[in-house]
Amino acid sequence: MTKSLYATFDGHVFTPEENINLLPNRRYLISIETPPSQKPGQEGKVLQRIAARAKDLGISDLAAQHDHYLYGTEKQ
Repeated sequence: MTKSLYATFDGHVFTPEENINLLPNRRYLISIETPPSQKPGQEGKVLQRIAARAKDLGISDLAAQHDHYLYGTEKQ
């Protein structure tokens, strides 16, 4: 049986955020995974970070002639 649930770690024990139906005094294998920290509405921030990395290469026809600049083919 596999069950996924959220739990909070207080430094000593994990406390499930919902009721779980497990037998007491029984050994269980627990896998730890940190959930993504991205909150709804942060998509714009990601795009802003990508846009901030963009550089002006001074090439006005880069989109139309990308094969020429990337692979060295003749301009179309």
